[in-house]
Amino acid sequence: MAAALSAPRTAEAARQAWLQHLAHERRASPRTLEAYGFAAQRYLTFLERHRGESLSVAAMSGVTPAEVRAWLAHLRGGDRPLSPRSLSQALSAIRTFHRFLDRRLDAPNSAIALVRGPRVKPGAPRPVTEDQAAGLLAEPALDPDREDWEAARDQAVLTLLYGCGLRISEGLGLKRSDAPLGELIRITGKGGKTRMVPVLPAVRAAVDAYVAEVPFAIEADDALFRARRGGALSPRHVQATVQALRSRLGLPASATPHALRHSFATHLLGAGADLRSIQELLGHASLSTTQRYTEVDATALLSAYSAAHPHA
Repeated sequence: MAAALSAPRTAEAARQAWLQHLAHERRASPRTLEAYGFAAQRYLTFLERHRGESLSVAAMSGVTPAEVRAWLAHLRGGDRPLSPRSLSQALSAIRTFHRFLDRRLDAPNSAIALVRGPRVKPGAPRPVTEDQAAGLLAEPALDPDREDWEAARDQAVLTLLYGCGLRISEGLGLKRSDAPLGELIRITGKGGKTRMVPVLPAVRAAVDAYVAEVPFAIEADDALFRARRGGALSPRHVQATVQALRSRLGLPASATPHALRHSFATHLLGAGADLRSIQELLGHASLSTTQRYTEVDATALLSAYSAAHPHA
């Protein structure tokens, strides 16, 4: 009864309660809170102007798909129109707000699900250069604060991502029984799809060096790569490691573990590999996904042309 009496009655009060929920229960970041809060504020302001009255929580159940589409059209126009990606993010925030209204404040609105956001073209991958990749692979061994086996482990993981084009989950999914690596390794990727990936001698050597140094006894079915205290290495560790390395090397924020996979594909394409082969190596279900790398390669080619041609 007390909860019902204290429940927000106005849409704006509900927005504030939703942001508190995101902050304290969902542990949303300050940036997410700011973006979601701003999107919902613009949404409610538009609806109140559109209807000519203030909105109650109960009234939010009656918001129609046409009104939501009109709001999106409003954001798309004006002096500072939002891009399709920003519109999609704003609509995502509003859907989250309506789920809160439904589950916490008994104000359901199934019509929101009928509104489709704008089609967003995936951004082109942002690979690192060959020199930058080489720096990322070599840098772990130069860290005086790491134990030798940890440096060897980090070097082996990053060499796997770049040398074999693996996702983090795929590299960390290797078992102790997979090492020493052969000339081919079987990788299980998204959707349980398996593929065979060639292993370069440099990749085998990096993994062998780690296995020779690791201080833990690892059972055959256990994860190959171990954390400092002996547990399985987490993706978060790999991400934090690359973040620290790129800071030391002066690389951009786009230099992430996944960028090494992008670089694997882009550098192969630049060296003459065909798209079908790269598709198989990456485990892409659709060739259209792999074709994104042709945009990257063409961009690099034009950049080199502009820098080198005397009449550019």
